[in-house]
Amino acid sequence: MSEYSLRPADVRQLKALSLAYMGDAVYEQAVREHLLRSGRVKPNILHKEATQFVSAKAQASILRSMIDEDFLTEEEMAVMRRGRNAKSGSVPKNTDVLTYNHSSAFEAVVGYLYLLEDSERTAEFIRKAIECIEGGEDRVRN
Repeated sequence: MSEYSLRPADVRQLKALSLAYMGDAVYEQAVREHLLRSGRVKPNILHKEATQFVSAKAQASILRSMIDEDFLTEEEMAVMRRGRNAKSGSVPKNTDVLTYNHSSAFEAVVGYLYLLEDSERTAEFIRKAIECIEGGEDRVRN
């Protein structure tokens, strides 16, 4: 446990948008690493391909797939609902509110798992997300 660790009880008390804030960074880094490790190295290609994984539309689609496949635990479903229902106070620029809410819900679950320091489940969740995009590329387009 590092000096920056939170107790599980503290993580469970964090606001959904705070969890999403963390989840956004964790997922973005994982996608960047995945792209680099898979041999994609040109900056313009990296950015374009990363967008296929991290856009609100992509994250909302991933979340719907995970729900349809009963991939989320009950606890993760509860965090997802909190994230989906959170009011950010801002209007999304490039997407509709429903898609944005589902994207925030996806990021909240990632942040939640990461802050709980459940590295195994965090990695499993991110692997599943990447598989959803790579396995259904014609399904998710921006």
